[in-house]
Amino acid sequence: MSKRPNIEEALKKVSSRYELVHAAAKRVKQLLEKGEDIFILDRKRGELLKKTFQAIEDISSGKVQVMRLKKREGSHD
Repeated sequence: MSKRPNIEEALKKVSSRYELVHAAAKRVKQLLEKGEDIFILDRKRGELLKKTFQAIEDISSGKVQVMRLKKREGSHD
Protein backbone atom coordinates (compact mmCIF):
# COMPACT_ATOMS: atom_id res chain seq x y z
CA MET A 1 0.00 0.00 0.00
CA SER A 2 1.46 3.35 -0.99
CA LYS A 3 1.53 6.33 1.30
CA ARG A 4 0.08 9.72 0.52
CA PRO A 5 2.30 12.42 -1.00
CA ASN A 6 3.86 14.78 1.51
CA ILE A 7 1.56 17.73 0.82
CA GLU A 8 2.48 19.56 4.02
CA GLU A 9 6.16 19.65 3.02
CA ALA A 10 5.27 20.63 -0.55
CA LEU A 11 3.19 23.55 0.76
CA LYS A 12 6.29 24.87 2.52
CA LYS A 13 7.97 25.22 -0.89
CA VAL A 14 5.22 27.40 -2.40
CA SER A 15 3.26 30.47 -1.37
CA SER A 16 -0.25 28.99 -1.71
CA ARG A 17 -2.24 25.85 -2.43
CA TYR A 18 -3.05 27.28 -5.86
CA GLU A 19 0.65 27.60 -6.62
CA LEU A 20 1.20 23.98 -5.52
CA VAL A 21 -1.58 22.75 -7.83
CA HIS A 22 -0.15 24.77 -10.72
CA ALA A 23 3.41 23.56 -10.08
CA ALA A 24 2.31 19.92 -9.68
CA ALA A 25 0.32 20.07 -12.92
CA LYS A 26 3.34 21.46 -14.72
CA ARG A 27 5.55 18.72 -13.26
CA VAL A 28 3.06 16.01 -14.28
CA LYS A 29 3.19 17.38 -17.82
CA GLN A 30 7.00 17.07 -17.75
CA LEU A 31 6.73 13.49 -16.47
CA LEU A 32 4.16 12.61 -19.14
CA GLU A 33 6.57 13.81 -21.82
CA LYS A 34 8.99 11.10 -20.63
CA GLY A 35 6.36 8.39 -21.18
CA GLU A 36 2.68 7.90 -21.85
CA ASP A 37 1.91 5.68 -18.86
CA ILE A 38 0.21 7.34 -15.89
CA PHE A 39 2.39 5.37 -13.44
CA ILE A 40 6.09 5.52 -12.59
CA LEU A 41 8.03 2.66 -11.02
CA ASP A 42 9.59 3.83 -7.75
CA ARG A 43 12.72 1.70 -7.67
CA LYS A 44 13.40 2.42 -3.96
CA ARG A 45 9.96 1.23 -2.85
CA GLY A 46 9.43 -1.29 -5.62
CA GLU A 47 5.93 -0.01 -6.34
CA LEU A 48 4.03 1.93 -8.95
CA LEU A 49 3.22 5.57 -8.23
CA LYS A 50 0.86 7.86 -10.07
CA LYS A 51 2.66 10.71 -11.76
CA THR A 52 0.55 13.17 -9.75
CA PHE A 53 1.92 11.60 -6.55
CA GLN A 54 5.47 11.76 -7.92
CA ALA A 55 5.05 15.42 -8.90
CA ILE A 56 4.14 16.42 -5.34
CA GLU A 57 6.95 14.27 -3.93
CA ASP A 58 9.41 15.97 -6.31
CA ILE A 59 8.29 19.40 -5.08
CA SER A 60 8.34 18.46 -1.38
CA SER A 61 11.79 16.86 -1.61
CA GLY A 62 13.26 19.80 -3.52
CA LYS A 63 13.98 17.68 -6.60
CA VAL A 64 12.21 20.36 -8.60
CA GLN A 65 12.12 23.99 -7.62
CA VAL A 66 9.08 26.21 -8.01
CA MET A 67 10.09 29.52 -9.53
CA ARG A 68 8.09 32.52 -8.42
CA LEU A 69 7.60 35.36 -10.83
CA LYS A 70 7.68 38.89 -9.52
CA LYS A 71 4.58 40.94 -10.12
CA ARG A 72 4.96 43.66 -12.69
CA GLU A 73 4.56 47.17 -11.42
CA GLY A 74 0.97 48.29 -11.78
CA SER A 75 -0.46 44.79 -12.17
CA HIS A 76 -3.59 44.00 -10.20
CA ASP A 77 -3.89 40.36 -9.09
